[in-house]
Amino acid sequence: MTIAASPDRPATAPLRGLTVLDMSTSYAGPTASMYLADLGADVVKVERPGTGDDARYWGPPFASGASAWFASANRNKRSIAVDVGTAGGRQVLHRLIDRADVFIENLNPAKLERLGLAPADTLARRPHLVYCAMSGLGLTGPDAHLPGYDLVAQARSGLMSVTGPAGGAPQRVSTALSDIVTGMSAALAVCAAVVRQRTTGVGDLVDVSLLDSDLALMAPRLAAYLAGDPEPAPSGGTDSVLALYQSFPTADRDVVIAVGNDVLWQRFCAAVGLPGLAVDDRLRDNAGRRAHRDELVATVCGVLRGRPAAHWLDVLQRAGVPAALVQGLSEVVRDPQVVARQAILPVPGSGGALHGVRSPFRLGSLPEPRNERFPDLGEHTLEVLAECGFTDEEVGQLLDGAAVEAPRQPAGQVTR
Repeated sequence: MTIAASPDRPATAPLRGLTVLDMSTSYAGPTASMYLADLGADVVKVERPGTGDDARYWGPPFASGASAWFASANRNKRSIAVDVGTAGGRQVLHRLIDRADVFIENLNPAKLERLGLAPADTLARRPHLVYCAMSGLGLTGPDAHLPGYDLVAQARSGLMSVTGPAGGAPQRVSTALSDIVTGMSAALAVCAAVVRQRTTGVGDLVDVSLLDSDLALMAPRLAAYLAGDPEPAPSGGTDSVLALYQSFPTADRDVVIAVGNDVLWQRFCAAVGLPGLAVDDRLRDNAGRRAHRDELVATVCGVLRGRPAAHWLDVLQRAGVPAALVQGLSEVVRDPQVVARQAILPVPGSGGALHGVRSPFRLGSLPEPRNERFPDLGEHTLEVLAECGFTDEEVGQLLDGAAVEAPRQPAGQVTR
């Protein structure tokens, strides 16, 4: 497909001209394709007629019938509604793939076989394609067939085993962590594969899973355990290696303080009025501070509780010691740095009721974020079919046979 430059897809966008066919649902796959769209790719989202992506119904909250979760992972895309259970729908799907540079899916292997879209078969027919397979546990191994969700990946990777209050039960990190990191990982790998594709014409198979993503998050903890550290347990937010590196109560609310090296330790002691700790031989390096963590934390807590958080943040900032408030979301969205970075993106046309979060990267060539509204189900069906070369008569047959679905609209009008 030839995509023209526009204010929302500028000519300088690094992935402009790249066509991505996204057949994934829920959150990890849509996150991956959204990041590619943010970089200028034309993402065509294939959805089931009538219902669409499962995430369209995740809620509440909903705004004007739209799921906040769905809106947060589907900006900058076009939607085509295709019933792949019909012969006509499969014809549409395969023509879409023929024209795509990247294909993203998170379907179970049996369904891929029925659709003729198993990775090996697809790449044999379309060696130019970058095929991104997203799953719970990966394409290989004894449990590759098992379904996976964020909760399962956090549990199986050991992430939950180190999360929660000291002495308490393991806890899930309370956001779609596995999905979002998997989406980031997929987008990174796809971009790498596209570099080769653009120079050689050869595609690749990208195998990304929730479990592998969470294992990557656990890399330092796994490395420390395999190097001889005791098996960790929930520790209430303290770091397994560094001390002090955790949250502390003050007179009014919690702050975090990150003493990442011995120089910062000296600065911290001077700033909070604990010069005796700075010259204590037991605490002169991190190993000593870690060995005496409980005693040290009790002493520091006793001092910090005497003044409000604003006082300590001012003192520590002037001393060059990393520290921050433990903010709630009502504060995060008003944080001056968050606002200045345009990190929260209002969904166009939502009247401020729906928002997304800007991709966690900035490019000098894209000073303003691409921020088109998420698509309605099947909003671009007719447009995409026309781009694929279907005639008006063929489109009519597909609609009559319920192979595809498009919004009702005046004759001759193309939805965009």
